Amino acid sequence: MIRRHFRPAKLCYGKTMDTNTTASAAASRERINALCRELPGAELSDPWGGGHDAWKVGGKMFACIGAATPGVSVKTDSIETAQMLIDTGVGVKAPYFHRSWINLPWETVEDELQYRLTNSYRLVRASLTKKAQSLLDPFD
Repeated sequence: MIRRHFRPAKLCYGKTMDTNTTASAAASRERINALCRELPGAELSDPWGGGHDAWKVGGKMFACIGAATPGVSVKTDSIETAQMLIDTGVGVKAPYFHRSWINLPWETVEDELQYRLTNSYRLVRASLTKKAQSLLDPFD
């Protein structure tokens, strides 16, 4: 008999769920990839191998879906913003990333998810050189 370990994840509204649910993880991975794919100049890569989905713009990462950790990691504008989002239950500390990154659980509300992904994209895009930015399609 195969035993699955149950590890609840804290969600935006204090609810929990089984993070080992493969069907919801696949659907969320696809949902996040679809949102990232729409951003101008966004490219998907797997820099470490093993099934990571790292979304980059101008060669710099703005979102990452890990091979094992549930959810998507995104950049925030500061350590303080990341901590505030963690404290309010929007996300958790993104493992292996700088403290200004957070990990959003699979069940993050669609509007929040889209906002955090596009905000991370804007931050990374703005950090590119003017030349690199000029090569990208406009983004409002």
